[in-house]
Amino acid sequence: MNSDSKNRIECLREQLHTHNYNYYVLNQPTISDIEFDQKLKELQDLESQYPEFFDSNSPTMRVGSDISEGFKQVAHKYPMLSLSNTYSESEVTEFYERTKKLINEDVELVCELKYDGTSISLTYENGNLIQAITRGDGEKGDDVTVNVKTIRSIPLKLSGSGYPALFEIRGEILMPWQVFDDLNKEREAQEEQLFANPRNAASGTLKLQNSSEVAKRKLDAYLYYMLGESLPGKTHFENLQKAKSWGFKISEATKVCKSLQEVFDFINYWDKERKNLAVATDGIVIKVNSLLQQMNLGYTAKSPRWAIAYKFQAEQACTRLNSVSFQVGRTGAVTPVANLDPVQLSGTTVKRASLHNASIIEGLDLHIGDMVFVEKGGEIIPKIVGIDKQARLLLGDKVKFIKKCPECGTELIRVEGEAAHYCPNEEGCPPQLKGKIEHFVSRKAMNITAGVETVEQLFDKGYIRNIADLYTLRWEDLLLLERWGEKSAKNLIQSIENSKLVPFERVLFGLGIRYVGETVAKKLALTLHNIEALETVSFEELITIEEIGDRIARSILDFFANQNNQKLVNRLKSYGLNFQIDEQKVVKSSNKLDGKSIVISGTFAKYSRDELKIMVEQHGGKNVASVSAKTDFILAGENMGPSKLEKAQKLGVKLITENDFLMMIE
Repeated sequence: MNSDSKNRIECLREQLHTHNYNYYVLNQPTISDIEFDQKLKELQDLESQYPEFFDSNSPTMRVGSDISEGFKQVAHKYPMLSLSNTYSESEVTEFYERTKKLINEDVELVCELKYDGTSISLTYENGNLIQAITRGDGEKGDDVTVNVKTIRSIPLKLSGSGYPALFEIRGEILMPWQVFDDLNKEREAQEEQLFANPRNAASGTLKLQNSSEVAKRKLDAYLYYMLGESLPGKTHFENLQKAKSWGFKISEATKVCKSLQEVFDFINYWDKERKNLAVATDGIVIKVNSLLQQMNLGYTAKSPRWAIAYKFQAEQACTRLNSVSFQVGRTGAVTPVANLDPVQLSGTTVKRASLHNASIIEGLDLHIGDMVFVEKGGEIIPKIVGIDKQARLLLGDKVKFIKKCPECGTELIRVEGEAAHYCPNEEGCPPQLKGKIEHFVSRKAMNITAGVETVEQLFDKGYIRNIADLYTLRWEDLLLLERWGEKSAKNLIQSIENSKLVPFERVLFGLGIRYVGETVAKKLALTLHNIEALETVSFEELITIEEIGDRIARSILDFFANQNNQKLVNRLKSYGLNFQIDEQKVVKSSNKLDGKSIVISGTFAKYSRDELKIMVEQHGGKNVASVSAKTDFILAGENMGPSKLEKAQKLGVKLITENDFLMMIE
């Protein structure tokens, strides 16, 4: 009986995988929805009856579960870099000519649609999906495998043959326009905040903690790049065609171009035709077809040299300007926002547009009641790019930038060399105070489970006035507020307690020092090791740290010169936050690299670049960014930058592998 049941389960799984592929990838269903649902129900019943035949890639996993854990972070085997953007045919020509010159041979290009969704990396082992990771920061991302399994256009098991035993394929997860519109209608009916665009909706959906809810959102996916050690083809296009035969959804709008004119023909065709697509696109991706040429071209720190993105010119719409409001951010920057008659643009309803700063307003010569041209060029909030002056009938008041903060009434200032106006009242302006707390509790900083609404409620009720006040909250006090139960109150308090374990570099980022982002905070932590060193560091010492220039250095010095900030940091210290780097990251293990200047370039199999940099310092070495005659050696990984390689050869600088380096410091 068990044997018969097992055979029936395997038969149903195979049938349902095929029907999923026919419906969601080929768009050619061969059975009715009712028949499909009946087969799925039968399989669910059998799997429930015989749990010993469980398979994590069964078609029943597509419906998701209401039990999901928080997402763990996973390092990418290959960094997920972004593409350089171009906006004109002349820039595409420059890319083409530069590429030919670098490799000194003819180049064949592949053109693809640039889908506007959220990037994903899928790993398959022996034909089974084993992991799905978001882009994250490019070096590591969130493991969203459970949620990705609900996307029916992504194969859980591959069909056909010839696929590598282990490989990675990357693509874009999308929310179709129709699904996006339906979702926003539902949210509007329930008086929930609307999604700004399908990209945000897809990204937000992928991070939901309830995979059954993800399944309801009907996400789609297109795959566009394969990585691995045993790929079947020698060109990018060959590999895409192979991937298609294994069940992946590969865009039909993919073309091998043998000349620049063919590239421009492709761009011009899809610039018009994209408006008829079911999903959002914002450009064309142009890639070198040969994998050998890709490898020889390599990467810059941020993007591959063998690919670029051509961005379509943003769509425009004309509508009426009704008023201008001014918003204050956490750094005190004041942003003017135009309030408009609703207008359709790039598939969404636009009611507001950014005016950026006083110079933009002055340059546009805006008046209330003007008919304005609105553009949406990859921004959530569109911008006004011009005025239809011929449409002026009754001229309203001229739009002028305000002189005082709209929230606290403080006289605004404008820093020399900067376009923005600022409210200098850091300690008393409510949006700045709330914004600093929102930044502090954010996931990339302290990861405290308090959203914008929670921060606003706690602030408005007088429970918190700054980030240190979070550590004085008691769950019993939270119960006195609306919408708080014992469980949610204790969860927040536990989350605050857990934040005391957050590493120093994230605490430093959470302080919200102007211009100190994630990367700069990490550099400061690795170089200075603790908050006391940062409080007493000089301007001259700061600007010697990689990526820190005059502006960032002055901002850091100004922050720690402020007595209120000093008191704030001291309070946070007293509550037990982590204000020194993990000793294992900085403890000196040996003197083997004493006095040596080392450049690290490329990608590595065993460790990330940041981890290798820590090892260099642990053994007495110094990390330097560029190759010079003073460089002792280059730790060279895969896809080392051609310019660094050329300079190393010219200067006679030695190159060593990751294994050589590890043997050197053992």
